[in-house]
Formats: sequence, structure tokens, C-alpha cells
Amino acid sequence: MIAITDRRTTRILFTIFVYACVLAVAYLARRVLLIFVLAILFAYLMDPVIRFLQLHSFFFRNLRGPHVLEAYVVFLLLFLAVGHVLAPGLVGVNSRLLRTLPVVAEDLSTGAIAKEVGARYGWSEGEELRWQAFLVSHRETVRSFVDSLERSAPRALAMLLVAPILSIFFLSDGKQIAEAVIRLVSTNENREAAREVADELNRMLRLYIRAKVILVGCSFVFYSTAMLALRFPRAIALGVLGGILEFIPMAGWMISAAAILTVGSLTHAHWIWMAALLGVWRLAMDYFISPRIVGQNLEIHPLLVILVVMTGGEIGGIVGIYLSIPFVVVVRVLWNRLVSLPGRGVIAPELQRASES
Repeated sequence: MIAITDRRTTRILFTIFVYACVLAVAYLARRVLLIFVLAILFAYLMDPVIRFLQLHSFFFRNLRGPHVLEAYVVFLLLFLAVGHVLAPGLVGVNSRLLRTLPVVAEDLSTGAIAKEVGARYGWSEGEELRWQAFLVSHRETVRSFVDSLERSAPRALAMLLVAPILSIFFLSDGKQIAEAVIRLVSTNENREAAREVADELNRMLRLYIRAKVILVGCSFVFYSTAMLALRFPRAIALGVLGGILEFIPMAGWMISAAAILTVGSLTHAHWIWMAALLGVWRLAMDYFISPRIVGQNLEIHPLLVILVVMTGGEIGGIVGIYLSIPFVVVVRVLWNRLVSLPGRGVIAPELQRASES
């Protein structure tokens, strides 16, 4: 029987305690960490553009900072140009959307909107009453959806504004930051193994970003095609908005759906058909398209992707959903390193020797 005061046992218990404290702090600060994760992922998104500019530049080819600034300026100008050409009146529509959304939510929760829609599409009185009863019976669901949207929208907007700013540090000094982290978590004996783990994480995160970009493109194509077919105004601009917001789990598609449906109701477009299409698309995206694309890029089974995302949402809500896949990527890389190369692992030597014994 091993004594409690045994030095080796004490080191193992202390290491486990330190890891538990780190995980607890990470869970408590998960919302802050999500902003930094978004900043890192945005940096991965911008990095190919910056490397292209750096490779084809006649000046400052050995300096990264000027090309980071150049990429941000190009991105901002492109964003403003697209907004001006495709959606010159979208700001006015958004202001009307914000004023109208509470009224629409109240009409949905009371069922009053059934009469308005019925009068527009020639429903019978019985159909109006059935839809009104259905909406009233789901009043709490509608209100919780609106409350969740009101809570998530400001937070999502803040993340979209802060993350690109923080990304500048990762784009400019990414290698220095990575080296500092490696020196913090490793010793002289396993520093080279830590660098190999960092390289593998870098590769996996690039693949994850590629999968997210593919999903953004799929959402843009669907939103734009569906709204063009239903003759929505500003269809391309709303499609671009929906595609970009695909980066944000739950809150992103909720904001997109609210914007699209409100614009449709304000402009008398076929918003009911669009609502049905959005529901079908969300099911297809969450349970078929996204798991397969993410799974193929990260070599993870689609069912495991669904399980990880649902578990993350149950534990940490929106933050858990967004961090679940990157967390699994990190755990997978570390676990493969621990199992395949037990003598060179980055895990604490005490835990490694304990696992071997």
C-alpha cells in the first residue's frame, strides 16, 4: 500500500490538482476564452490572405506587420463596397427590424399574427383559429426564443467587433506567442515534443477553419438562392449576412433567421415559405451537412461530431457548442502524443509514468 506521504504520489496528486484548477478556471472564464478562440480562428482565416500579400509584395516582404494592416484595410474596404453596392438601404431596414421585432414576437405569442396572415393568403376562419390556438399553446417557446435572441444578439455583436481586433496580435506575433506558451508548459527535455504538438494543433485548426469556410459558403448559397427564388429584397446582402453569421453557433442562425423573416414580413415577401425552408435547412445543416464536412476535414465520424456538439451545448450552452470541436481537436492531439510516444510526451512526467505503470 502506498503511503500518503510518498513523494511520487504527492507529485501526481499535485499535478492532477493543478490540471483540475486550470480546467475550473477555464470553465468559469469560458465566455472570455470564447472571444480569444474567435480571435484565433479569425487569425487563421486571415492568415492565407496575409501570406499571399507578403509573398507577392515588392516592399516589406520580410515584415509581417505592414501586410496585416494591408489585409485589414482591404477587408474593410471590400466590406464597405459590398454593403454599398448590394445593400444601400439595409441600415434603414435593420432599424425598422429592431423596432418591429418585439411587436412581431408579441403577435406570435398571442396568435394575433394568424389573422393577419390568414387575411393576406385567404385562409378560412377555421384555419385561422387552428393556427392561433397552435401559437398560443406554444407561447412560452416563442417568448423563450425571443428572450434568447435578445440576450445573444448583443453578445454576438460584441464578439464580432472585439475578435478581429484581438486577432491582430495573433497575426503579428503568432509565432512568438506560441513559443512563449510552449516554454511555459514544457521543460527542456520535452520542448521539442511540445513544438511537434503545436505544429499538429496548427494543422488541425487550419483544417477546422477550412471546414467552417465551406459551411459559410453553403449557407450563403442556400440563403441567397432561396430568397432570390421567393423574391426577397436585398437577397444577396442577407445571404452574405447569413453566411458570415454561420461562424457563430446558435445565435448566428437565430439572428439570420430573425433578420430574414422580419425583412420578408415588412416587405410583404413570402416569409412563411422562407420560414419553412429555414427550418428544413437548419435540420440538414446541424445533423447532416455540418457533421460530415467537419468530420471529413478533421477525420472524425459525423456521429461523434453531433455527440460532441450536443454535449458541449448541454454543459456550456453557446460557448460549449463553439468550443466543443476545438477542445476535442486539442484533446485528440495530446492523447495521440501520450499514447504513441510515451517517452516524449508533453504531459507531466509524473502522470505519464503513472499511466505507463
